[in-house]
Amino acid sequence: MKLGRRFGWLWAAYTVSALGTYLAFDAFSVIAVLALHAGPAEVALVAATGPAVGAVLAVPLGPWMEFRRKRPVMIAMDLARCAALLTLPAAYALGGLGLGQLLAVSMIVAAADISFNAASGAFLKTLLPADRLLAANARFESTNWTALVLGPPLGGALIGLFGPVTTVMANAVSFLLSALGLRAVGAGESRPERGGTERLRAADLMEGWRYILTSPSLRPLFFNNLAANALIMVAVPPLAVLMLGPLGFTPWQYGLAFAAPCLGGLLGSRLARPLVTRYGQLPVLRAASALRVVWPLGLAFVRPGLPGLLLVMILEFGVITCSAVYSPVYATRRLERTPNDRVARTLSAWSISGKATTAALTALWGLLASLTGPRTAIAAAGVLLLATPLLLPREPREATERPSPATVPPSPAAPPPTR
Repeated sequence: MKLGRRFGWLWAAYTVSALGTYLAFDAFSVIAVLALHAGPAEVALVAATGPAVGAVLAVPLGPWMEFRRKRPVMIAMDLARCAALLTLPAAYALGGLGLGQLLAVSMIVAAADISFNAASGAFLKTLLPADRLLAANARFESTNWTALVLGPPLGGALIGLFGPVTTVMANAVSFLLSALGLRAVGAGESRPERGGTERLRAADLMEGWRYILTSPSLRPLFFNNLAANALIMVAVPPLAVLMLGPLGFTPWQYGLAFAAPCLGGLLGSRLARPLVTRYGQLPVLRAASALRVVWPLGLAFVRPGLPGLLLVMILEFGVITCSAVYSPVYATRRLERTPNDRVARTLSAWSISGKATTAALTALWGLLASLTGPRTAIAAAGVLLLATPLLLPREPREATERPSPATVPPSPAAPPPTR
């Protein structure tokens, strides 16, 4: 399906930055372990504090972006991430890299991530017609998983050859190239209008959460996604400590363990559209949500050597395949049910809540891993994850599931997956 020249540039910008992001897969944790010799609590601190503070910094940016052109905001966020990340290899080369700087950079990157993703959703909603929404989402999802297949093993090899901050430099360059790609998309975006004063009001800050929590369609999706994503992510720091420490896996093996299963992401993203066509959005969401949570518990039983590496790959393949079906359908449904004049605030509120929840639980799981060991922390997350599908609605509510004409613009589109 043809999506146009402007979308082509946008897709190219997303592709290059996605590849850079996954070259630097889990880079802050890897730098903390290999360069700063951090333990489980410190790795969890890096993984939690940056996103948590970044989420707070991003709170006023949602309403601020709502009534501004989104492409310049996206370019500015790419440049901010590039500049922040470049400080890490500079400090490492001068022998001055420390945990404090790592935390500061992670805060800036987290705030810019949230702002970029909110702006991109609003921008895409004016770029593509409604009948191409799911196709665009599936294309971004496929690109995301392709980058995940290629990025982590290449990143692990680069770290092994050139040191732990090499991939951070590559990621910074990818954001610069993304900004150039967004510039090539070209003008044509009209400035959104708002009634009344241009001054930022307290009500604007809360509008995204108010809309999510009062929407019968979005509320269960919001809580399901919040809980499932957080519980999947909290296992990453203790798993990194376990694999790179006591189990003796090298950085390239660690990267390979998460890269090879991403072929399942390509499979899942291809299946999403035909499954929705045949069964509908809600049945696919419920099934994919239930299937993606049965795998992570097995990560608590990883052992050294090839059997352990294969076990991680199998479990991650299951999680990723199901998640790749879920994600484009979830992103499509969320955007379809968000009015034009609330997109940036709603997506910002969603991302901020996700970052803050994941950060808080990651810190808690870091403490749990320090007290009980990485395996216990991973197992606890896996057990709780099994209950998250219950948060989705069991029966469709036709009166509220179908978006009203007033809230559906003539040319909506879905945002690319969060990077």
